[in-house]
Amino acid sequence: MSRHFSTVCAYLIVFGIAIFPGGMNAFLMASLLMDRRPRFHAATGTLPGLTVLIAAYNEEASIAQTIESIATQEYAGPLQVIVVNDGSSDGTAEILSHLDLPWLEVVHMPQNLGKARALNEGLKAARHDYTVTVDGDSYLYRNALDNLIRRYLSDPVHTRAVAGAVLVRNSRTNLVTRIQEWDYFHGIAAVKRLQSLYQGTLVAQGAFSVYDTSVLREVGGWPSAVGEDIVLTWAILKAGYRVGYAENACLFTNAPTTWRQFIRQRQRWSRGLMEAFKAHWQLLFKPRMTTLFIWWNLLFPYMDLVYTLAFVPGLLLALFGIYWIAGPMTLLVLPMAMLVNWIMFRIQAGMFAAQGLKVRRNVPGFILYSLFYGLVLQPACVVGYVQEFVTRGKRWGTK
Repeated sequence: MSRHFSTVCAYLIVFGIAIFPGGMNAFLMASLLMDRRPRFHAATGTLPGLTVLIAAYNEEASIAQTIESIATQEYAGPLQVIVVNDGSSDGTAEILSHLDLPWLEVVHMPQNLGKARALNEGLKAARHDYTVTVDGDSYLYRNALDNLIRRYLSDPVHTRAVAGAVLVRNSRTNLVTRIQEWDYFHGIAAVKRLQSLYQGTLVAQGAFSVYDTSVLREVGGWPSAVGEDIVLTWAILKAGYRVGYAENACLFTNAPTTWRQFIRQRQRWSRGLMEAFKAHWQLLFKPRMTTLFIWWNLLFPYMDLVYTLAFVPGLLLALFGIYWIAGPMTLLVLPMAMLVNWIMFRIQAGMFAAQGLKVRRNVPGFILYSLFYGLVLQPACVVGYVQEFVTRGKRWGTK
């Protein structure tokens, strides 16, 4: 490779597409094989009260089902559900007006002000010690709230937030959602397990997480950011608290149904990562196990950039017999990729079986996810990183 590029470029390419990703995958596999999820502590009496916040913007197609899924939870504790209608222009407000539930409160924003503003408005009215966020187009699986709060109460005493398990609800829609089904089921869930094992999940996602209400207020609530959930999570970590993960608190949400929507979503997530670093860079120097993954995330822009500008062109050159970067030896990564995916599948399938869920057959989605997903994902992330430094606008777009 150094014959065609400078020696420095050759090293940057090799480390970006082979050394660092290979080391991360080996660490991931070893950690997942060691992971033993701690049991819930025995609960006595009723569970603590929960305030559930739902920021809804143009959710007429799903908001009623989301509320219904909360109503069927049979949560063994006081419940307060606050839906903040963030200036919806469709029939969301009318649907909410017809829902007659004693624990349901609706707040209407005069105009669309964004998810962070909507959640902070709901936080003002939160009465309970624990606050759960749920997306307006999601469906809580049975015992989701129960499992989420029991994980919180059973985790180390300095835990102040726990992320739930978010899965794809509309996976049968088309090939785009079929591929994402595996990303949520495999990749995202595995990373959260890994981070939780080392005492610090880095994103308590807004789609489904529980927080200590007083800590939310202590750190100022949700920031005005594109990735408000990751910036909030890092604020909680910087305050010295731990964030956990409840792999069996399952919520199903609608994933983007077109490549354009998917790319916009991942650009938003990438911008959120940059926002978190800009706001809480001090975490890079905090002496705790979580810091390992803060540095790990710092490598993502570099690896995504190398993948986009070197590996993808290298694959195209290899198709024409020019093996400057990729070649026949590149195929040797496939057995390792299949082993990683097999380990993640066995772990997640076991969780599904324990919850009475069944992994549906989605072979085309799995093949495309394993072999070609990165060709779209990582260039989209690169654009998101750039956008954070050249675009000032922050709006509530694709979640």
